[in-house]
Amino acid sequence: MGADQLPRLAIRPYPAQYVAHWISKEGVAVTIRPIRPEDEPMIVKFHATLSEESVYMRYFHYIQYNQRIAHERLIRLCFIDYDREMALVVERKDPETGENAILAIGRLSKLHQSMDAEFAILVSDFWQGHGFGAELLRRLVRIGRDEKLERIVATILSDNIAMQRVSRKIGFKLTRAGPEYNAELDLASA
Repeated sequence: MGADQLPRLAIRPYPAQYVAHWISKEGVAVTIRPIRPEDEPMIVKFHATLSEESVYMRYFHYIQYNQRIAHERLIRLCFIDYDREMALVVERKDPETGENAILAIGRLSKLHQSMDAEFAILVSDFWQGHGFGAELLRRLVRIGRDEKLERIVATILSDNIAMQRVSRKIGFKLTRAGPEYNAELDLASA
């Protein structure tokens, strides 16, 4: 029986092809990789590093810390179906303690009944401005191309100047829509 005749797995295996080491412009060495279910404890610690402003910029409303780290919520964020979405984390090993920490998360979620996906990025306050958001978005776009998506979109608050700048840098077209911007990257013509 050839490989093309084998039944397709119900759940796509861990996409190890997206695990890579990267060094920021300041020389911070990290691993960028798909999220895993066992990342939940690190995600709890990650959320402790976020300001209310960062949470608001990502979710468009405030979410209490205890709600953000609720086990039921984190299970959905950490245990994902790689056919429908991809979440990449930026992980760093602390050189002093040897402890791993998540510095940023980028997510690409396919939109229902289309070949489009929506991206979202969240970077720990301390690590904002180090290029992690831009690198995550570059990699999510690459994954979108690998998945044969037609478009990647996002809604960005007008106050979120950093995310607007990163999106434009990667090639997204931004259109004003009230208090928000719609970001769009057409992968079919790129």
